[in-house]
Amino acid sequence: MATNLETKLFAIADELRGNMDANEYKDYILGFIFYRHLSEKQENFLNEQLKVDGITFQEACKDENLKGKLEKVSIKRLGYFISPEHLFSSIIEKCKTNQKIRNDLKLAFNEITDSSLGTESEDDFDNLFDDVDLDSTKLGKKDNDKNQKISDVLLLLNDIDFEFDNDESDILGDAYEYLISQFASEAGKKAGEFYTPQEVSKILAKIVTLGKEKIKNVYDPTCGSGSLLLRISKEAKVANFYGQELNTSTYNLARMNMILHGVKYGDFEIKQGDTLEDPQHIDMQFDAIVANPPFSAKWNANSKKESDPRFSAYGKLAPKSKADYAFVQHMIYQLNESGTMAIVLPHGVLFRGSGEAKIRNYLIEKKNYLDAVIGLPANLFYGTSIPTCILVFKKCREDDQDILFIDASKDFEKVKNQNKLRPQDIEKIINTYANREEIEKYSHKATLEEIEENDFNLNIPRYVDTFEEEEPIDLDEVVDEIERIDAEMEKVDAEIKKYCDELGIRAPISLR
Repeated sequence: MATNLETKLFAIADELRGNMDANEYKDYILGFIFYRHLSEKQENFLNEQLKVDGITFQEACKDENLKGKLEKVSIKRLGYFISPEHLFSSIIEKCKTNQKIRNDLKLAFNEITDSSLGTESEDDFDNLFDDVDLDSTKLGKKDNDKNQKISDVLLLLNDIDFEFDNDESDILGDAYEYLISQFASEAGKKAGEFYTPQEVSKILAKIVTLGKEKIKNVYDPTCGSGSLLLRISKEAKVANFYGQELNTSTYNLARMNMILHGVKYGDFEIKQGDTLEDPQHIDMQFDAIVANPPFSAKWNANSKKESDPRFSAYGKLAPKSKADYAFVQHMIYQLNESGTMAIVLPHGVLFRGSGEAKIRNYLIEKKNYLDAVIGLPANLFYGTSIPTCILVFKKCREDDQDILFIDASKDFEKVKNQNKLRPQDIEKIINTYANREEIEKYSHKATLEEIEENDFNLNIPRYVDTFEEEEPIDLDEVVDEIERIDAEMEKVDAEIKKYCDELGIRAPISLR
């Protein structure tokens, strides 16, 4: 079912291709899917509440007093309310008769966000549909063209059976993530803003949940679409999700993604803003922290940061041109004593000098927080082809006399223009990490003394020897092969000279 659903959903994008690139039309497709989900979720919920009265939500709303009561119930349980005339099903009926629906759709979006104002769900629904610009000229130059384009997309969406009553309650959420991954593939470099490949997310999630069935809270300071946070809930029961995202469109996407995956509005808190400049959860500590921050991004490493408790103890700030370690420091500051954090970074963090070397030294020698270094294959991410690594940190390490190095850079399959981790590749990484196993040419437990001898340089080849010795060359065989080739060349030269003589032309000089 999922594959069929995913194919149909992605086919809808064909309606919007042309004037938009993938990074633009994803906002419309995903926004409309989310709107339909909210509409049908509310209608199903309220119809169930009214079953004992023998009436439907639409019928009940003819009584304004009863409508008001239902609105309060919906906002309390779901976080929002949509009037019958603004439901997806009502808009679709107008689409079928070629009526104008753009204004109705605007009213529907506004009602969803406005209904949450002043309630506990306000932060989760505020400005949620801002990126679905129904007035954009890319939908058409004339109002009728825009209306027709939107109607065509909604009608195609209406033809898909999402099976909300199916036991696979996460079917729409999974399809939603599939769409995100497809848009990421088409969007290329822009995709890095909102998507982490599921295989990488799976590794991070398994690492931070290892040995745990329940987790009180999880946090991602650069949460993108929220996929990393959601992946953790597939490995352990998560009570609360927290995240922050700089890009406004991606911030909206993350909140939608949470709701689509059935996370209740009171169980997640996604904030918008620059985590390094204006952290929104700075007074909290977390059981699990994951991140795929923008690689080597610029940041404001001014003198004020030297007194910031996140960075002050290290004696050095991450360089202005590379914020990688600034994110590491921020995450460690918010990690609780029994928690685990895993972060994806470029390989440069393993060996670059200056301030980054001093931070590495502090993390290893002074604090002994670094638990593992995992090298990943190149070209896994849509935004960059460089090889990346995962750094795992714990404040209270069980195996605190060594650091585990894993070189998984050669285990992958090539799919189109991307490299992809296979299930067996992921399993090998996780098992090796969980057992802290040493495997020849794959993993090594480096003692702290060994790390110090290397001046705290963490470059993986220093610790995992992947050199493959070539078989010794038989010089006699080489000489025999050269003689064989020479003999064949003499025969060919003779043939060429013969043909040249027959044609009465000069043979090449080498044949004379």
